[in-house]
Amino acid sequence: MTADTLDLLALARDGDEAATEEILRQNSGLIWAVVRRYYGRGVEPDDLYQLGCLGFLKAVRGFDLAYGTQFSTYAVPKIAGEIRRYLRDSGAVKVGRSIREQSLGIYTARERLRGQLGREPALSELSEATGLTPEEIAVAELATAAPDSLQQENGDGLPLESTLADSGSEEAMVERIALRSAIDRLPEQEKKTILLRFYKGLTQQQCARILSVSQVQVSRLEKRALEKLRRDMG
Repeated sequence: MTADTLDLLALARDGDEAATEEILRQNSGLIWAVVRRYYGRGVEPDDLYQLGCLGFLKAVRGFDLAYGTQFSTYAVPKIAGEIRRYLRDSGAVKVGRSIREQSLGIYTARERLRGQLGREPALSELSEATGLTPEEIAVAELATAAPDSLQQENGDGLPLESTLADSGSEEAMVERIALRSAIDRLPEQEKKTILLRFYKGLTQQQCARILSVSQVQVSRLEKRALEKLRRDMG
């Protein structure tokens, strides 16, 4: 986190309107990244965004450096919590407790089977391990699905989230959303390199042809971008 960001946070926390507007502007991408998870719940995107802003401002007021975490990581659950609270209170949430419990059981079973089998388990194997039908598994996973674009493999078979850091279940979801915002803040050439390598799964050589640079330059761009993302996320 930069000194400028810390100064803005301090001013916004003290009620400075200009600082509050600026830090909201800088984090608009992060707020929208969370908002997109709640599309199709019967609330207009702009209204969801306003709810997200309320949660974000609560994060600004409550953040303390002593927490030992990045502000973006702290802010995401606050943003999501404000939206979920409204949806729950308004009756718009369709994901019930039983579905959430099924989803957790599926996640746990999948992770256990991955370790045992050394590969992604088949749907039939998940069904046997959880006692759920394939249809029930599909319903639970669709209802509680998190953004997964950053889990796609690159040309070396390594997910971007694994390249940047070790991640757990709930924490990983938070980090992926914050990561999407951090990528948006990269210089254009570095951003393109990350998107081509980790979203599109291209090799450095393929990226070099698209960007009209050498493979060595792609390697440097990727290295610089990952270093910046680690700093931003760390």
